[in-house]
Amino acid sequence: MKVDVSQYFAMKLACETDCADVYQAMLTGQQDFVLFDVRSNEAFAKSHAQGAVNMPSADISELTMTKYDKVTPIVVYCWGPGCNGATKAAYKLAKMGYQVKEMIGGIHYWEDFERYPVNRRVSQAQS
Repeated sequence: MKVDVSQYFAMKLACETDCADVYQAMLTGQQDFVLFDVRSNEAFAKSHAQGAVNMPSADISELTMTKYDKVTPIVVYCWGPGCNGATKAAYKLAKMGYQVKEMIGGIHYWEDFERYPVNRRVSQAQS
């Protein structure tokens, strides 16, 4: 049986993006998506990607999503590769009819590896 590997990778690209692509879209003014940080309010307050909206996964519902158009793509992220919170949020949003992609690497890659801009609570020690 011959497997069409290109279909696998096409599907993967349809469902995922990465920090570099998200940041490049922001820099060039080609951001056609809303960036959701799906971690807790506390984690978001400590540090989050500039331009991200805090939408904890547990809070995603038909009611909380009424202000977002189903035509506008949503990119979700969580902690990083060891966390499936973004995957769960993406699944939830997709079932509700939203166009969604998961930003692989999460805040860990965004902040610690790429050193892209973050909003950080600076009035308190980071824990």
